[in-house]
Amino acid sequence: MKRLRRPSRIPIDPYILLLLATVGLAALLPARGTTADVASGASTAAIAVLFFLYGARLSTREAVEGLRHWRLHVTVLACTFVVFPLLGLAARGLVPALLTQPVYQGLLFLTLVPSTVQSSIAFTSMARGNVPAAICAGSFSSLVGIVATPLLAAVLLGSGAGGFSADSLTEIVLHLLVPFLAGQLLRRWIGGFITRHKRILGLVDRGSILLVVYTAFSEGMVQGIWHQVSAARLGGLLVVEAVLLAVMLCLTWYGGKALGFGREDRIAIQFAGSKKSLASGLPMAGVLFGGHAALAVLPLMLFHQMQLMVCAVIAKRRSRDPLDTPADGTPPPPDASRATAVTGTERR
Repeated sequence: MKRLRRPSRIPIDPYILLLLATVGLAALLPARGTTADVASGASTAAIAVLFFLYGARLSTREAVEGLRHWRLHVTVLACTFVVFPLLGLAARGLVPALLTQPVYQGLLFLTLVPSTVQSSIAFTSMARGNVPAAICAGSFSSLVGIVATPLLAAVLLGSGAGGFSADSLTEIVLHLLVPFLAGQLLRRWIGGFITRHKRILGLVDRGSILLVVYTAFSEGMVQGIWHQVSAARLGGLLVVEAVLLAVMLCLTWYGGKALGFGREDRIAIQFAGSKKSLASGLPMAGVLFGGHAALAVLPLMLFHQMQLMVCAVIAKRRSRDPLDTPADGTPPPPDASRATAVTGTERR
């Protein structure tokens, strides 16, 4: 008899624990008055620093090389910025029976956020998929999301995103796009420094996000918005997000098969096309929602941990698939070529 294997431990991202601790701190000691003004200013500066680092980390040459596998990247972008938002719009029918309007706006915002880079690469590698393609797909998604996410929020969320006006557009350009472009322009001179100090810059990266979370949830506590979310509503949100993740995982896997991609490419499509970036979404929510960002980022924080746990299990199962043939048993198509290997991934 074969010995039964004990199920592997489901991972809990330590950073999620830090985020939850930050939320708890904001609940116990929310920033008020002058302290709130200082925290808001620091949060705005942190958002600019984040997007400057994102721009400095993305190699333009590597992005151009990754275009060789354009069909895969277009597929991932379509999943991220077309299919996801359509599912988010369909969830509108769950208001008010299952979701409140503010929570639904946060759920819809979740569907507009770009894909991850780091976790997509990690799970694609674990499942023995096309890692270079996952790197490029995640990077392209992050780059497109800087423009696409605010514009989609303006169209789909309307006044729910704090009202989209010329001032809102100017704020987005100044806080997100300008720092990103500055990072791209200076990458030639600071790229070596970033490579040598990745761990330190990673701490700055994540610390900035914690500051954004503290500011957003402090404003939510002061305004009393948490009285709008009951335990039943929170449970309903978790169910909706579980269904959303399951649908996207199935669509990316079987859709990749229908489009003629081989096993390794389908793995990259599944992990890059079914995820949402917490690192990109949190600062964007701070700019778009202002004082209402706390409820807006709650669905994203929950979805982030859910996607990590589920995809870790899937990646481990995919790692047992044969390498030479696709999981469905059909020969790989001739156009399912591997993307050129790239390095220097950013943490998202």
